[in-house]
Amino acid sequence: MDALLGDIPPSLRIHDLKLARGLSEFETMAAVRDLAAANRVFADRLTFRGGGVYKRFIPTAVAAVTGKPEFYTAYTPYQPEASQGTLQAIYEFQTLIAELTAMDVANASLYDGATAAAEAAMMAYVHTGRNEVLVAGYVHPEYFQVMKVFGEGRGIKVRKGDQPTKKTAAVIFQQPDFLGLLVDARGLTQAAHDAGALAIACVDPISLAILAPPGEYGADIAVGEGQQLGLAPSYGGPHVGFIACQKELTRKLPGRLVGTAYDAQGRRGFVLSLAAREQHIRREKATSNICTNHSLCALAASVYMTYMGPYGLRQIADVSFRRAHHLAERLSLLPGWGMAFPDRQFLNEFPMIVPKPGPLMRRLARKGILGGLEVGRLHAQQRPAVQAHLLAHLATAMAILGTVCVTAVAAAVPRTTAPVDRVSMRWAQAAAASAFILVLSGSLVVATGASGACGAWPLCGGGFSLSFDGLPSVQLLHRGIAGVMGLLLLPVCSRCSGATAMIALCARPWP
Repeated sequence: MDALLGDIPPSLRIHDLKLARGLSEFETMAAVRDLAAANRVFADRLTFRGGGVYKRFIPTAVAAVTGKPEFYTAYTPYQPEASQGTLQAIYEFQTLIAELTAMDVANASLYDGATAAAEAAMMAYVHTGRNEVLVAGYVHPEYFQVMKVFGEGRGIKVRKGDQPTKKTAAVIFQQPDFLGLLVDARGLTQAAHDAGALAIACVDPISLAILAPPGEYGADIAVGEGQQLGLAPSYGGPHVGFIACQKELTRKLPGRLVGTAYDAQGRRGFVLSLAAREQHIRREKATSNICTNHSLCALAASVYMTYMGPYGLRQIADVSFRRAHHLAERLSLLPGWGMAFPDRQFLNEFPMIVPKPGPLMRRLARKGILGGLEVGRLHAQQRPAVQAHLLAHLATAMAILGTVCVTAVAAAVPRTTAPVDRVSMRWAQAAAASAFILVLSGSLVVATGASGACGAWPLCGGGFSLSFDGLPSVQLLHRGIAGVMGLLLLPVCSRCSGATAMIALCARPWP
């Protein structure tokens, strides 16, 4: 050992690690049980956490197959004569994903949904020679961050938007999006193609049992997270990503692709057909440096999809749809609760505004319920929009309340030129002043959108989420309502001379 460590100065060497006394097997198992007891486990039926990882029923057939040593001890299948079982399992996964997404070809799997989305962006960059990737709508924020990191090394600009230009390599959208809302996938695909860019659909595999698959609306690449296909949440991993594409993009696929071959006797076998990484081809021709796949997780997904079949997957999607909508209806009846996007359609996950989500989540946890995901921390950039949107509603409420106040004054004070008694006049003035303050503050709230607070969840199966779009039109709408309310107050309040001057100020155009 001294000769081995000869280049390390003696002052830097550690002579004694000072480790604690080793534990026996019995003591180790007891310590592990104590650690496991500290975990909080929630019943399946009381788990409402959304945001990309879901707790679904997993048939025992999945564990029965993936638990075979032939699969979980297998190494890279470079030697087909010794890896036919592993290669066939990968081939079946590719076939099932290609059928599910209605695409021509799928690869052997990737690490997770985030890296699959990033690899698809790299494919578009290599295929088009353009260096801009647009992320449309509410794509998973972690996917967006991974795409940005991948893009930095190649000089690719990853930004949010849905208006592609001649510099755009691809438009990436999620269906359903991170908030669970359905998007216009066909329209986004057409917009990308009109600009000469690729359309990349990030899809939920379970949703494809009832929604149109990417191949049907012309997407060039389909990616997604396969955790729902027979894999437990497992504290965030390992999961499995999938990527499929049209035939002309096959040679741009990252990772590996398993195909079939026939020997001299005509017997079918499986081989590693394509591996587009630096180790196998010239570096400048390489699409990616991804050299492996999640074979065991892909096997679990294959067993799950085969076991469930098309009708079973559709039943799962249908039950999730009906239960999520039932839950959304019931929760909307609670005081202070409401759908964040009441006019948008959703599948099995929906965004909902809730009062004080932090304390609420803690109360639910104490009751053994895993509540929805607080997405304010993930979509922090949406908070100003949410606040302004809510305050716009508040402005309208203020304007309406002001109208009620002055209408009450007008009903109580008769139309006359004779002097009004002092008590009635003071009452009228006070009510009119309140109306003026309500309407004016309402308009200011809409104009500034600078105060207030709110919280929301994304509810999976129902998942809770938070965000708002279309804010400028909402502001203009509510600002217009407040202005009209002010104008309507003038003739009503002309019945009370003490109120006319103050309400007239509210009828001035808003800035």
